[in-house]
Amino acid sequence: MSSHLHRKVGSAIGIGLMSGVLVWGGYSFSASQASSAPTSTPAAVVITTPANGFTEVARQVTPAVVNITTVMTEKVSDSFSVPDELRDRMEELFGKPFDPRRRGPQPPGEQRGLRRGQGSGVIISADGYVLTNNHVIDKAHEVSVTLPDKREFKGKIIGADPKSDLAVVKINAGSLPAIPWGDASQLQVGEYVLAVGNPFGLNSTVTLGIVSAVGRGHMGITQYEDFIQTDAAINPGNSGGALVNTRGELVGINTAIFSQTGGYQGVGFAVSTTMAKPIYESLIKTGKVVRGYLGIGLQDLNQDLATSFSMKDAKGALVSDVKEDSPADLAGLKQGDVIIEYQGILIEDGVALQRMVTRTPVGSKVPVKVMRDGRARDLAVRIGEQPELEKVAKKVESGEHDYALAGLSVEDLNQNTARELGIKGKAQGVVVTSVDLDSGAEKAGLVPGDVIQEINRRPVKSVKEFEKVSSDLKKGDSILMLINRRGGSLFLSAKI
Repeated sequence: MSSHLHRKVGSAIGIGLMSGVLVWGGYSFSASQASSAPTSTPAAVVITTPANGFTEVARQVTPAVVNITTVMTEKVSDSFSVPDELRDRMEELFGKPFDPRRRGPQPPGEQRGLRRGQGSGVIISADGYVLTNNHVIDKAHEVSVTLPDKREFKGKIIGADPKSDLAVVKINAGSLPAIPWGDASQLQVGEYVLAVGNPFGLNSTVTLGIVSAVGRGHMGITQYEDFIQTDAAINPGNSGGALVNTRGELVGINTAIFSQTGGYQGVGFAVSTTMAKPIYESLIKTGKVVRGYLGIGLQDLNQDLATSFSMKDAKGALVSDVKEDSPADLAGLKQGDVIIEYQGILIEDGVALQRMVTRTPVGSKVPVKVMRDGRARDLAVRIGEQPELEKVAKKVESGEHDYALAGLSVEDLNQNTARELGIKGKAQGVVVTSVDLDSGAEKAGLVPGDVIQEINRRPVKSVKEFEKVSSDLKKGDSILMLINRRGGSLFLSAKI
């Protein structure tokens, strides 16, 4: 059975569920209770819960978590099919063509129907600003916000950011309860958290869990990711609800679950407030999100690539492409550089760098350290503003393969072929026309349509150059290829 990531948009309908009560009892445990230990051993860690559970935290935060219902219009067909035998029988009875639709004027073509959605939101300010998920309010033409005290308000969408799946809704109300911001960067794995929302339309539901992991990326949920993973129960209708710490501070916005069944299986994800807070503030001020921009393509390192770039380990972000006249280009960053530090902070991978760059104020000049040809270089980059349609820091998975260049056919690349392959500007290289099944080339990750531009940092501009460079390779050598795939650059590393 395959696994899927589910965004949590529930419908506002009644769902019959078996009633049950989950009681959280306080307990404590210490190693000394399990067995006696020498007095020289460190003091045992004692794990406790409050005698009354987390009632005070729940009482503090539930008034600020609202129910959001939406109405959106979608196209529906005006056709209504019935079995042929039923149609024939009805025509026999009534002596005329049978039309199963209701009587009355029926405009031809597509009809429009209404679809209702339901989710949650968090009151951030006393004057009525509510933070939620973009997918809760996406395409809605009516938004209603219901408070836990049953008051209902019409909601106005202030701004939305699909790239992070966050949105802000405003209601005309004052003196509202609000949840204060917490510092998600201080969360520890194993720390208690509470998820608050309206699963299946059940208002003010609170569930308890722990922080399972922090800084989750590479999930494919949104373009920009900084997720807290938790085992606190998250279900349909929880989207946009609050994840709070034991001080009642907001640390995340519940967004998605990982599930094999479509229901809760103990793996939920919340957008961290480290990401959510600046996006909320930007949406409030400008109605859009302004992000920092370098103008590079990024690729994560694996050990083969790290070795090819004279790196001791696979940490850092490999620059696979540099956009012409971008901030990175103007600062001297080059394709093949490995960014190892940004503003003095060590870079683990491309996702970590992406988070840092997008949060950097536009116009800031930041120090960047790169590895180039095995040597460290210090550069300074003035951060630009990300263009609206620009896809920045695209992650390309690095394959791990054993062989290369066997079972490969190539041809010279001409400008017409380059245009068909989506390559802009002056095109150079050889285009892969076929790859044999189970060949070394296939294992290396090459596919028809790839354009090989470099082999071991040596340019490949023609089939003749490709053959010359290939002939210099010996069995057992490592090979590093720069290729262009559908207009984007990436590196492949393999052995022959």
